[in-house]
Amino acid sequence: MLEPAPARLENKWDDARAERMSESEKLLYRSNLLGSDKRITNYGGGNTSAKVRERDPLTGETVEVLWVKGSGGDVGSIRMDGFATLYMDKLNALKGLYRGPAHEDEMVGYLPHCTFALNPRAASIDTPLHAYVPKKHVDHMHPDAIIAIAAASDSRALTAQIFGDRIGWLPWKRPGYELGLWLEEFCADNPDAQGVVLESHGLFTWHDDARACYDLTLDVIQTAMDWFAEKTADTPAFGGAVHQSPAPDDRRATAARLMPAIRGMVSGSQNMVGHFDDSDAVLEFVNARDMADLAALGTSCPDHFLRTKIRPLVVDFDPANPDVDATLDGLPAAVAAYREDYAAYYERCKHDNSPPLRDPNAVVYLVPGVGMITFAKDKATARISAEFYVNAINVMRGASAVSQYRGLPEQEAFDIEYWLLEEAKLQRMPAPKSLAGRVALITGGAGGIGTATAERYLREGACVMLADIDRPALGAAADRLADAFGRDVVRQVIMDVTDEGAVAAAYRDLSIEYGGIDILVSNAGIASSAPIEDTTLDLWNRNMDILSTGYFLVSRAAFRVMRVQDIGGAIVFVASKNGLAASPNAAAYCTAKAAEIHLARCLALEGAGAGIRVNVVNPDAVLRGSKIWSGDWLDQRADTYKTDKEGLEEMYRERSLLKRSVFPEDIAEAAYFLVSDASSKSTGNIINVDAGNVQSFPR
Repeated sequence: MLEPAPARLENKWDDARAERMSESEKLLYRSNLLGSDKRITNYGGGNTSAKVRERDPLTGETVEVLWVKGSGGDVGSIRMDGFATLYMDKLNALKGLYRGPAHEDEMVGYLPHCTFALNPRAASIDTPLHAYVPKKHVDHMHPDAIIAIAAASDSRALTAQIFGDRIGWLPWKRPGYELGLWLEEFCADNPDAQGVVLESHGLFTWHDDARACYDLTLDVIQTAMDWFAEKTADTPAFGGAVHQSPAPDDRRATAARLMPAIRGMVSGSQNMVGHFDDSDAVLEFVNARDMADLAALGTSCPDHFLRTKIRPLVVDFDPANPDVDATLDGLPAAVAAYREDYAAYYERCKHDNSPPLRDPNAVVYLVPGVGMITFAKDKATARISAEFYVNAINVMRGASAVSQYRGLPEQEAFDIEYWLLEEAKLQRMPAPKSLAGRVALITGGAGGIGTATAERYLREGACVMLADIDRPALGAAADRLADAFGRDVVRQVIMDVTDEGAVAAAYRDLSIEYGGIDILVSNAGIASSAPIEDTTLDLWNRNMDILSTGYFLVSRAAFRVMRVQDIGGAIVFVASKNGLAASPNAAAYCTAKAAEIHLARCLALEGAGAGIRVNVVNPDAVLRGSKIWSGDWLDQRADTYKTDKEGLEEMYRERSLLKRSVFPEDIAEAAYFLVSDASSKSTGNIINVDAGNVQSFPR
């Protein structure tokens, strides 16, 4: 049966709020309401429109304008500037230019000539589908319950059984100009119909009133959901379960071992980012008897396979006899076989003008008993790909329970995946940022240097996990960065770098959240000041535990994951000027920092063969935002140099060669350089960021 819904679809329309809106504002309101429930449509899926009377800025006359979701938008988050606007009379005039289905792609080139009021928002390929429906308001949604009908072998009969004459049916046709004309003809032949199910695609509904259109869309979807709930109540999903899932911690432990290995195999020209999903809907599918057969049929809705590829890779794993090592041993052959199969699909289906073969690796990996793993160029895409495959699971559940599920025919799938218009859209995308696809772990992540470094990496497209032992400060730092850069790319973990178990757990979390690691910034620190005769063994050991042993534990764990990935990596130790130049009353701190630096040199030797670079940044006197300068260390150093707190920064500035203060952002810039491709030929090096100190010149 379909995944149980927590409640019936909620009608969220507020007449009091809507009565103050223009027709275009009602379109935005309706769009956002529809997109707020993923049972109605998935992220980026579907579109909405309204035909609105507007004043022509050139003639002053009132004209009819089509407002329609622009290319690449999402109805749930769209704003007014996300809609394309086009003259309806010009859209109708395009019919005289149409040369037939063999030439329908050229019609997209005419759409900019129909633009109203110089709107820069590009119109989508679905524009004719909305333009030629003779109603003021049109919704095109991708609800799982409707696509389950659309993907069934007897889709037309099911549509008639559930909706009668109220909702019609059209056979599969790739979205485009011809389908727009089909919809126009259907409406002319069926003037009382309120919508249509498009085979293997989705739902269109329409009305002349914005509120009534919204109500209708919800009602049609709810009708389908209710029908499936009744028909499938006693039907085992996907032929019933043949596997049982282990406990959540065991599932995560298995995923944490598989994901870095897969990530290494699929990261070619760009490192890929992973996502793990072991939700109930996913586990029901991966544990089912018919899972492999259904997965092989591929997805049906174009929106699904554009983000998931036509089919997933099913990983050979038996949860009843879990042998992760054996699965890892078999993965290279399985991944290679998938690539070969995808390349063969390309060769079978390509046309003379098809774009070149794209990345042949799978996006979706199904692991019996464990869950679903997805990999994509960034975290948001990996997460959304997983969401889309859950939609596909729901569709397969419904269609296979009441009929026979059918994926989209291979050639049709190829023609959409390698559509020249889709390729043009991909080519218009901006070049990836310098750290796109990279995953970073930053210890001491709640401090000034840690958060500044995280922000620098995030600006360049990386995913970042902040690690710290200060829970409140860590939460505040992670929230601030997530607000600025998005929740997908920021994670946090409480981690004591001296606790071997805590370090291992943090890397498991990192592997599950993002698939592995590319960058380690070892920045956790303390500072202490005492004459040698007053330095206790506890104080000495604490410095060594955090600044030497802690750096060893965190680096060892990074090496282990990086070697599994086998795609290189970059490690940066944030040490100190004191690791090179002695300071009075700081023997424990200086010695531990010197150990840090020499550990980095040793790791640079060990990691070079695997492409793992290890370098050091030596800050000095970074007072602003630094946690170690907020406690006794500040008082102790001020006392050592016979000044007060206010005078200490000035003293440090004046003793430097450049007479300048050093800030967290300066350290972050060095830490960025050392992990970027600009330093790809550097390892075992030290960059001092101290405004110049003769004593700490590397020798």
